[in-house]
Amino acid sequence: DRLMDVGAQNILVPMIDTAEQAEAAAAALRFPPEGTRGVAASTRAADYGRAPNYLTSANEQACLIAQIETLVAVENIEAIAAVDGVNALFIGPSDLSASAGHLGNPSAPMVESVIENAIRRIVATGKPCGIFCFDPQKANTYIEMGVRLVAVASDVSLLVAGARLIQSK
Repeated sequence: DRLMDVGAQNILVPMIDTAEQAEAAAAALRFPPEGTRGVAASTRAADYGRAPNYLTSANEQACLIAQIETLVAVENIEAIAAVDGVNALFIGPSDLSASAGHLGNPSAPMVESVIENAIRRIVATGKPCGIFCFDPQKANTYIEMGVRLVAVASDVSLLVAGARLIQSK
């Protein structure tokens, strides 16, 4: 509720393993009768009560991106994607590699095979597919496979790179 009340519209929810978890996440982002979100019309998201159509339009604006980060989640891709209110699925390679027994090695051949299989299956559902990928060449491969959301850096990695650049001068 709090994230939505301050104005967030796109919510990336980690560790969605099942359709039931996806349903609970989707419900938490939406007002009744579509969901279970608490109703408050004077929040920042509602411009402190000055947005006349907020309560009737907020459900349409909510975007749930379910993170696929375990082998269990990969098994359930189609069921998760079929949940009303799940707008996209986003693969988390680091946690997925840990789940597959390759902690700290998302480039392990077995993990890469699981990721490519997951991408194909997500794309086949018609929902947008996303992934964290800090390797530009691999990111291009994923884009060619149909991935539409690619995170190629994190805020921390960019901050560290900038600090190293300054330090080197």
